[in-house]
Amino acid sequence: MATDLIELKNLGKTSVQWLNAVGIRTLEQLHEVGAVAAYCKVRDRGFKVSKVLLYAMEGALIGAHWNELDSEHKQRLLSEVQNYQD
Repeated sequence: MATDLIELKNLGKTSVQWLNAVGIRTLEQLHEVGAVAAYCKVRDRGFKVSKVLLYAMEGALIGAHWNELDSEHKQRLLSEVQNYQD
């Protein structure tokens, strides 16, 4: 199992750099924080992110391409982002 973020499905160099900038450097850390909190940390750090980053991180955590997430799953993630409190 990949532990280095760059080895995960959906995550590229830029997204990994953003995650590193907010202290998330391993798959284990990403699992602990979760896709929603990680997305919010990156966004709140000032990086210009899109919802695709949220889907990409969720997909990385479950081993699926982000585009394979169904619309209900994506909507739930967006709702969680809106309600996120650090």
